[in-house]
Amino acid sequence: MSSDDTDLRDEKPQFVLPLVVRIERDAPPSRTDALETAARAVLEILTDERSLGDGEWARAVADWEDARIRKVVRRARGAEWRRAGTLPGITVTGKEAEVRVFPPVPLDGWPKDLARLQVSGTHLDDPAEPGPVPDGAVTLWFNPELDMTAGKSMAQAGHGAQLLWWAMPDADRVAWRAEGFPLAVRTAPADRWAALVASGLPVVRDAGFTEIAPGETVVSEGSARFAPRLRLDLP
Repeated sequence: MSSDDTDLRDEKPQFVLPLVVRIERDAPPSRTDALETAARAVLEILTDERSLGDGEWARAVADWEDARIRKVVRRARGAEWRRAGTLPGITVTGKEAEVRVFPPVPLDGWPKDLARLQVSGTHLDDPAEPGPVPDGAVTLWFNPELDMTAGKSMAQAGHGAQLLWWAMPDADRVAWRAEGFPLAVRTAPADRWAALVASGLPVVRDAGFTEIAPGETVVSEGSARFAPRLRLDLP
């Protein structure tokens, strides 16, 4: 995208897509499961009937997509999580992770029960290696040179899933959604990362507002059944 396009996006009202991950003190989810669940949560709200046409969230989603596509992940447990669940949104569950996604809000217009939640220092670990990508799942490849908190990584996974959704032919979108958005988040092999970035697949390019310098974070690779049709970049 040209610098003029970037300037035009920056001049528009800025919105953010809020996501909240449940992290109970004694039972945190695994990192990869949280990232994959966040990615599916983004897809769920993009395709929800309330986000489309004349739906109650459609204007907020359209305004958000018209500027920079920001996502912020906060964490909650106990009563905080229960309060978040009373606000309009969608809760998506993984193997053990729970993520609730909410319709976009202005940068300075977070609902009180979400604004009070912690956004920094979300750290999660994988007790074991994630294993091979399941058959038929698309893959969100993470830059092996980056070290990001789980919250930041969840937002990046959401970006990658959104780019892949935009890049898919309509028939693949319908099939992918019908199967529950099968996807996997993996760290790219160091010797493959440069080729992935140059491959023409959708690439997430972070603007560098938090944690990391501007640059590539995620490459979204389709599967044999669900394939992107063009390259899209998301700053």
